[in-house]
Amino acid sequence: MKTALYLLTHDLRMHDNQSLTYAQQFDRLVCVYCFDPNIVNDRRYQVTGMGSKRLALTLVALRDLSQQLSTMGQHVHVVFGDLVAQIVELTTQAHIDTFIVSRQFGNYERAQIQHIASVLPHVNLIESDNYTLFNSHDLPWLETELPKQFSPFRHKAEALNIAPCQAEVTQLPQPALAPPEHTELPDWMPIPDAKQAQFKGGERAAMAHLGDYFGSELPNTYKQTRNALTGWGNSSKLSVYLSLGCLSVKRVAHILHAYQHKHGRNDDNQWLLVELLWREFFQWHALNIGKQLYNFQGQAKNAPLTTFYPERFKAWCTGTTPYPIVNAAMKELSATGYISNRARQIVASCLVNELQVDWRYGAAWFQHHLLDYDVAVNWGNWQYIAGVGVDPRGGRHFNLTKQTQLYDPNGDYIAWWGGTASHNTLDQRDMVDWPITS
Repeated sequence: MKTALYLLTHDLRMHDNQSLTYAQQFDRLVCVYCFDPNIVNDRRYQVTGMGSKRLALTLVALRDLSQQLSTMGQHVHVVFGDLVAQIVELTTQAHIDTFIVSRQFGNYERAQIQHIASVLPHVNLIESDNYTLFNSHDLPWLETELPKQFSPFRHKAEALNIAPCQAEVTQLPQPALAPPEHTELPDWMPIPDAKQAQFKGGERAAMAHLGDYFGSELPNTYKQTRNALTGWGNSSKLSVYLSLGCLSVKRVAHILHAYQHKHGRNDDNQWLLVELLWREFFQWHALNIGKQLYNFQGQAKNAPLTTFYPERFKAWCTGTTPYPIVNAAMKELSATGYISNRARQIVASCLVNELQVDWRYGAAWFQHHLLDYDVAVNWGNWQYIAGVGVDPRGGRHFNLTKQTQLYDPNGDYIAWWGGTASHNTLDQRDMVDWPITS
């Protein structure tokens, strides 16, 4: 009997799931999701890799997917521990001969998959393009000619056809392992925090949100409203569902196309596709540069003129800087796990330019807190702001006064999140921890 193990990662859905399509050809199947302490509890830059709000949303998505799989006799087998060790153990238990996984774009995640392949050479590895608009074979210029900036990538990508979504899976092989009687979180996991009320978890909630958004007039004003700091309908809010894989990016693109066919294409709704292409560019860019995605110097010729000031970083994290708009955004992030794209750029620019802190600390803070954390997009965007990534202009420095006048002229956002400027001294010690005296 042919038996496959499908490792779920950023593809927690039934629709347009290439991995599930592959899995249908086997006699038995194990669907696995692994919480790896090396990722969850990684303490680079003074913060763990996964925060409690993103964990809560992930658990809801897994429960939703498992419920849907149960109608076909399957379930999600959730395991905790080192990913490679867990997969090796399950391969032995279930006599796995094929390992199916969505293509990974982070350097560490890719290394894990390669490690599994090396210690299980007798197991066939199938990597599906389950997270991107395009399959790797759609991009013949990917490895040798991937553009270093977004604009030339966009021109090439816009000329490509987006493949149809995968046919709906209607049946699956029998499970190779019985479901665990109960799943308890180990002590090393954070305690899930489901207090944020903006996003409902899981594929079915994602599909409902997708239908609501494209069933409205909101896409026709997207480019005009997307930079607003507040307002549920000002942006699509699809990123949370895309990052968990509760939504297929191809499904979003095809629904956008259908919307434009019905309502007409304009600059506003077309900008939604531009944003999807930005997301796409960052995936393949991350794959291409590997561990450089996390390097202080990135792809720049010179390293940034920043360092680590612990007091400045703490003030930024807690929203107690001299800059009210930054404080408001950081407090919103901690409370909800989400801030607008404009707010992300403002606070990132402040950390790098006004506070002169190593950009990687900010990227790690976002990784911990953001509900829509995506390794390629997050670290790629931080490099972009810091001037060590794909921005040909060498980074972005936002004028905080001007940004406040443009996006919070009446101070409503600052007042709502309690962003009043702190008058505390920003530094009480220098970079080598010597006290600063007046």
